[in-house]
Amino acid sequence: MNDVSTRIERLKFATDAGAGARARIGLLVLESDQTMEWEFRSLTDLPGVSFYHARLANDIVVTPETLGKMEAELPVAARLLPDYMGLKSIGYGCTSGSTIIGEDRVSAILDGIHPGVPSTNPLTAAKVALAKLGVTNLGLLTPYAPDVTAAMQAKFQDAGINVTVVGSFYEDNDTVVGKIAPASILKSAIEIGQNDDVDGVFISCTSLRAAGIIAEAEAALDKPVTASNHALAWHLLRLAGIPDIVENAGRLFRI
Repeated sequence: MNDVSTRIERLKFATDAGAGARARIGLLVLESDQTMEWEFRSLTDLPGVSFYHARLANDIVVTPETLGKMEAELPVAARLLPDYMGLKSIGYGCTSGSTIIGEDRVSAILDGIHPGVPSTNPLTAAKVALAKLGVTNLGLLTPYAPDVTAAMQAKFQDAGINVTVVGSFYEDNDTVVGKIAPASILKSAIEIGQNDDVDGVFISCTSLRAAGIIAEAEAALDKPVTASNHALAWHLLRLAGIPDIVENAGRLFRI
């Protein structure tokens, strides 16, 4: 029989600010997303910055109807990020969902759960990023079916960003989108961006593995390029008061 009578010595300890001493940032990730957390690790590997993720239920087939259903799931996921974390910013990780639900509605839901914490989403982040980059004539690359792509194009047009060229992979299954090869994304971004009527490219969808090809696409085009995770990570950092430059992440992360 084991002797459990040995006295357990009480040890002293000190505390510090913990992980994320400079900024703790919340992120709502889709249940089906295979890419976002992986890309955020490289884009936000900065001293004193921590991201905290909550998964959000969604349908793997992307249609206006399935995207709209996520509105009810947003507050559920947002509540999984507790107030005592002291979040400096929070983001909803779905570009097409923000398009269909509406950026203002997404913002209102997040503010209702985390009042006073600045929030964003990939569509809002893209608009802010494109303005900072000086892009007014946009080449838009998406994986979506035409109805979702057209809705997104209209959102950019309404914001005063002229969408001059649009390309899509015509894929509505999120599990497939996450497996589209970065080489295919790069080739398509260059094909769209090399048009003389385009002065910058946005690659939409948090499931697309686009962050790693941004610098290469910009070098090929000599034009700014950003993408859903790329723009969202940048905007969340800036909203949280983190101005750091990230090397090899493209023009946006030098702003």
